[in-house]
Amino acid sequence: MVYVMGRKKWVKNLPLLILEIVVLVAAIGILLATLKITGEDGIEKVNLDEEKIVVNEEVKKEVTSSVEQKEESKYTGVYNIAFFGVDARDGNLGKGNRSDTIMICSVDMDTHEIKLVSIYRDTYLNVGNDTYRKCNVAYALGGPEQALSMINMNTDLYITDYVTVGFDGLVEAINALGGVEIDVTEAEIQHLNNYQISMVGTSEDGKHFTASAGEDYIPVTEAGLQTLNGLQATAYCRIRHVGNDFARTERQRTVLAAMLEKAKTASVSELSATLNAVVPYINTSVDIEDVMEVLGMVGDYHVTVSEGFPFMNHLSGANIGTEGSCLVANTLEENVRELHALLFADEAYEPSKELKSFSAQIETNTKDYIQ
Repeated sequence: MVYVMGRKKWVKNLPLLILEIVVLVAAIGILLATLKITGEDGIEKVNLDEEKIVVNEEVKKEVTSSVEQKEESKYTGVYNIAFFGVDARDGNLGKGNRSDTIMICSVDMDTHEIKLVSIYRDTYLNVGNDTYRKCNVAYALGGPEQALSMINMNTDLYITDYVTVGFDGLVEAINALGGVEIDVTEAEIQHLNNYQISMVGTSEDGKHFTASAGEDYIPVTEAGLQTLNGLQATAYCRIRHVGNDFARTERQRTVLAAMLEKAKTASVSELSATLNAVVPYINTSVDIEDVMEVLGMVGDYHVTVSEGFPFMNHLSGANIGTEGSCLVANTLEENVRELHALLFADEAYEPSKELKSFSAQIETNTKDYIQ
């Protein structure tokens, strides 16, 4: 059975998908950590307290045993990393921010496949401390450690690495790549331009923004496949009024995949420039130096899966007290079985006893609210 290698020793095996993903996560927004960026000394990664990162006990035992028995090989195994995006245009990526975006990126080092799974931010889950709320509150309550705990506890995964980016990081990274190719629909144009205005405009009441077209931003004027600049693509990621949150998370993954494709045609120096452009806007537990070593490998990797969690066939809506409108997994057990089949081709996966207890509690808490 293949399990997530969440150990730091696997970081060097991660080819440069981090560049594009690190970058996309910006657009979607969430989390904290504390990455120090200094003009002279470069970047220091965030050293997380892994004792605070909860992993379901059965999963921890299985992964630990698997790692100990596995003979180390330089580009092998499965590497999972969490990406968080926060609406932090003031540079604050820390605790206190709810995550607009929560994404699992699973990289198969043997097949060179990248699988992207967005966790819907309004999903009612155990938020990492045995309380049940919308999952995007986990980062705000306890920073990256609690956000990673929330993911691990509700998915039976073992993830100890993350990247958090703010809006500015995504804008800069896409611009450094020369833009991305996106097929914009007629229905998306107005909202895309409105989000551009909200990101660069001025406002007296904090709600209504004004900006000058052609000066502060470049409006999108027609539908169809076109190259979007950093601000346009970031605004595209934020659209939620066309196709609800399911479509919004799909747009985020679309931009990420487009960045990966664009990066495949870029030189190592261009990729390095892109990475340098986004560095001031990210917090991460990953060594940037490790990423730099593998920039030239980006062309070998491709996105094969783009999904949302909980899955559409195991999902309901509910208006739950003070939490308001939530998404509810029907049931969490079934969703996790499907997730492991998707990520690891494990059709016979049996969720841990801890996860089953979380699933039962969610069912108890929400049964009277399911719409």
